[in-house]
Amino acid sequence: MPTISDVAARAGVSTATVSRALNGKATVDPELAARVRQAATELGYQPNGPARNLRRQEAAVVALIISDVENPFFTAIARGVEDIAHEVGYSVVLCNSDESAEKENRYIDIAIQERVAGVILSPSGPATSVTKLTERGTAYVAIDRPLPDHASDLVLVDTRLAAAEATEHLVAQGYERIGCLTGPAGVRTADDRLAGYRDVVKTTKKLVRRSEYKAAGAHRAAVSLLSQPDPPDALLVANNAMVVGVLQALRELDLRPGRDVGLVAFDDAPWAELLDPPLTVVAQPAYEIGTEAARLLLARIADNTRPPTVTTLGARLIERASSHR
Repeated sequence: MPTISDVAARAGVSTATVSRALNGKATVDPELAARVRQAATELGYQPNGPARNLRRQEAAVVALIISDVENPFFTAIARGVEDIAHEVGYSVVLCNSDESAEKENRYIDIAIQERVAGVILSPSGPATSVTKLTERGTAYVAIDRPLPDHASDLVLVDTRLAAAEATEHLVAQGYERIGCLTGPAGVRTADDRLAGYRDVVKTTKKLVRRSEYKAAGAHRAAVSLLSQPDPPDALLVANNAMVVGVLQALRELDLRPGRDVGLVAFDDAPWAELLDPPLTVVAQPAYEIGTEAARLLLARIADNTRPPTVTTLGARLIERASSHR
């Protein structure tokens, strides 16, 4: 079996550099780290996991706690995290909080018990707490939504601006009674998307509904909106799980997107372009959220004294037939 000394000789570096590179330490030059990983691959070198973990007092594992594993947005984030983690020898454990603070807290407990190297999480809402991670000294990064009352490395998308741009697009298409179907109050993404909509449309509460970020709740909310005496002629929908419920409601009410009701939804699901008519979407850079979060976490694992970093990415409107008369 090849040893760490064999890898060091092949890569032309010290054994200490091999150890730091394979453990994902940010202090190793990226080009040097790539050379070490290539040498390890060529030799078929496998680190002694249990021994390494005893030395570091942590596993070479990252826990990714997301809100909804069925949502393609979070699936793409997970892929981005996994791709970066894999490059430096970390494994990723995926945890689905299902928007539940209780489940989220349980997964945080498990992450601490298993001595994971770090945690990336999409906070479920105002009840999210990372106090246990802070007390344990476990590195963590928040994605999609900020942590309540905690400064942390954070990767966000400016969805308020994106919602305003999507609403402006509907206005430009001639829609006059634009409604908004967003997520629960107190959830940052839901509040931001509603705020972006209201930056453009100064309207009464009659054209706004909130529900959980799920198809069933969105279906009920859409039926309520569209059954009013003066229903909206267009809808901005806060995520792709909710738009499934909206489409179901439109079908039940014999309404067609683009003909009877203009429709724009957040997130470009793989099926969005296959609908009839194809769905106009606000595409968020989900994969890039994952890769950036993983890089920040690796840097935080290497140096947990760094000042927190906030990265804000942009979204883009992809116009399709559902929002055109």
